[in-house]
Amino acid sequence: MKKTGLLMTIALLTIISVNAQTGNTTITNDVFWKTTKGTPIYSQGGGIFRFPDPVTGEEHYYWYGVHYSGAETYLASPTGKTSNTGFASVTCYQSDDLVNWTFVNDVITASSLGWSYWVGRLGVAYVPAAKKYALVMQYNSSVLISVCDSPTGTFKWHNNIDMTSIIGTSNTGDQTVFTDDNGKSYLVYSYGSGRSRIYLSEIGVKDGKVTLLDCQQVYKGSGREGNCMFKYKGKYYICASDLYGWNASNVYYLQADSIYGPYTPTNNMLKMPGADKDYGHVTQTGFFYTVKGSKQETVIYCGDRWADFAGNGNGYNQWCPLSFVNNAPYFNSLSQWSINAVTGEWTVGKDNNYVKNGSFDADRVYIPSGNKPVQTYLTGWTFQVIKGNTIAVGSANSPVLNANNSSTDRAIVIGNKCLNIHDSIDYARKISQIITSTTYVPLTDGLYTMTAKVKSGSSLKQLYMYAKSNNETFKTDMPYSDNQWHNVVINNIQVKNGNVEVGFMAEGAAKTGCRIDDVSLVKTGELTALKTIRTSGEQASSNDYYTLNGMKIAGPQKGWNIVRKTVNGHTETSKLFIQ
Repeated sequence: MKKTGLLMTIALLTIISVNAQTGNTTITNDVFWKTTKGTPIYSQGGGIFRFPDPVTGEEHYYWYGVHYSGAETYLASPTGKTSNTGFASVTCYQSDDLVNWTFVNDVITASSLGWSYWVGRLGVAYVPAAKKYALVMQYNSSVLISVCDSPTGTFKWHNNIDMTSIIGTSNTGDQTVFTDDNGKSYLVYSYGSGRSRIYLSEIGVKDGKVTLLDCQQVYKGSGREGNCMFKYKGKYYICASDLYGWNASNVYYLQADSIYGPYTPTNNMLKMPGADKDYGHVTQTGFFYTVKGSKQETVIYCGDRWADFAGNGNGYNQWCPLSFVNNAPYFNSLSQWSINAVTGEWTVGKDNNYVKNGSFDADRVYIPSGNKPVQTYLTGWTFQVIKGNTIAVGSANSPVLNANNSSTDRAIVIGNKCLNIHDSIDYARKISQIITSTTYVPLTDGLYTMTAKVKSGSSLKQLYMYAKSNNETFKTDMPYSDNQWHNVVINNIQVKNGNVEVGFMAEGAAKTGCRIDDVSLVKTGELTALKTIRTSGEQASSNDYYTLNGMKIAGPQKGWNIVRKTVNGHTETSKLFIQ
């Protein structure tokens, strides 16, 4: 890559997601977030709480999380994961709109805490009986409570709890802090070994110490971590993830009418609809924040993307709004959206990427997979074998659908994985994703741009990217065989009636193939903005012409034609009418 291209890539990786000076209320996922002063936000495994300012008494949002040393390393060069989980500090950021964040303080530092091999999964509660703020976190193989008179001051070591007498293991599996409407706060956590049980404990004062007052088991079943909870319109929801380590997984939930349950379905957590297409926007369940606005109540899912330790993309914090149908939560996977913290209303961002799992990092293992999960497709995508070996678990001849990106690749493409199209025999395969309007996220009529990156070291009989809507197909060939990554673009895709199919068609000889990554579909204009050219003359022979159904033709014909011109790997698409 040219030096200028590399600098542009680094700049894009560190896009500031918020801009307080312009009053921006837009949350942009899949990038590394920055504060209002332009410094990196380092906050993982934490939570957001609303407390009064210690000086003015005015309430603000305070976001606490862990700053890991490895997060700095990965941010500087996201070309491979790091194993450095060294603790730097517990950070505190302040906001009035949940979008623009200002760094306040390192409320706990490595030097003040002392030696540690693990610090994480924390939250802060105000404890009226102690008149203290309590920061509850995992510390080595125990639970540590530190306290402070202020939400932004330096928290001091207070009570180190060995959980063995409470749940049978000295540590919790995962944990977060939840504060109810009545001001009471609770620790929601899992059993330390196997995570097969979930518990709730109220945080309060006993024998002069801030501690856990009780222990109520609310779930027993398959192992679940990333334990967290929220409240929506009087009902309680406990959520968790699969045991996939640092990687993304399904989002699960239980529901109850009271804080201690019973939670239903009993011991059988449900997968949250909408999150299954990209595993919660490639995250592990982190925490939630419920905005009780003047017009509506909105629950924000605040997912942890442990990219520093998993290498699965850009950005450590991925926040998405939930919707509800008959009290059942629905996950809206958005790369960009806006929230009004006063009214509670949210809208889809103008630069939202409607493709799910476009960087193919939701799947942490090679697919097909026979365990955790048992799966024969890449999450969010459909595979059609037209010719070639069948995709099957346990078959020695089955094609592998994804591949690892090297550190060299990752200077250009994002994340660990990419789409892999290859077979040991002659093959033809279609990979597609159907994107439709939902009740909560409309796919509005308009002009859209589809982009992707492709790399191939061999010539294929056929390889193209396409988008199809309202029986009209837009496509571009990808005729590359130099084993280098190339950008491919289709402009002016006319999406109508809330439905579009995007994908790739490949046909090749045995042992040939290609890799594809970073697929996006973004709305760029309205249908009325499409320029149509009416002429009776011939056009330049350098253009490629297609019928409206995508069939390539030698030259323009009477009626409507699709005209595509490729310049430096970018395809410009327009419609031409010949009288």
